[in-house]
Amino acid sequence: MTYSDSKLLVTAFAAAVARRWPEVLVNSVDPGWVPTRMGGRGAPDDLSLGHVTQTWLAVSPETEARTSGGYWYHQRRQEPHPAVLDPAFHEQLLAALERLTGVAFR
Repeated sequence: MTYSDSKLLVTAFAAAVARRWPEVLVNSVDPGWVPTRMGGRGAPDDLSLGHVTQTWLAVSPETEARTSGGYWYHQRRQEPHPAVLDPAFHEQLLAALERLTGVAFR
């Protein structure tokens, strides 16, 4: 599995949680391509900004931050891959996770 595959699945899982539990605020965040050992020295985003969106979503009283099911990049909602918004894909993912873990998502 590639990094992009795992990112897609984690993002779709977050969207599935948001859909199943609308009372819980859950979002996905793209911190950007930052200069880490994984990202490399040439990564163009600022490492010091990588956490800003997560913190904003967790503690901000702003109406925009108090939403759920979003995919965010630098405090701006983005359009994720179409599978992330597909309830049928959510159900396939949750069923696969249940098969792999033996734990049903309720």
